[in-house]
Amino acid sequence: MILSGEQIQQTARDAAAALEHVSTSRPFTPHLEVWKVREKVFLIVTQDDPDLQIITVKADPLHADALRRDHDSITPGRYLDKRHWISVGPGPGVTKRLIENLVHGSYDLADGHHPDADS
Repeated sequence: MILSGEQIQQTARDAAAALEHVSTSRPFTPHLEVWKVREKVFLIVTQDDPDLQIITVKADPLHADALRRDHDSITPGRYLDKRHWISVGPGPGVTKRLIENLVHGSYDLADGHHPDADS
């Protein structure tokens, strides 16, 4: 079963909301829901077009290249650095587990080696 854009976005929100030190806001436009860990962006949920319901997450460049190669619906990050960010929309192989893993990985990359990241 292929997840819809809405399901991808809700899975990403649920995964992000379960993490520590997370905030969400819409600082740029009502159509971009921005999730941060310690003031660093790790997830953007794009809602400006009902036909383009995507999420954008931070990713290691090598991992991002592999994901883009393996999934037609994973593209260079919309609005952001194309090397370090990917956008994910509905398509074959885009599963709930993949979305959760991408959100958690993005969170870890954004949080870095914060001194109290383990607390």
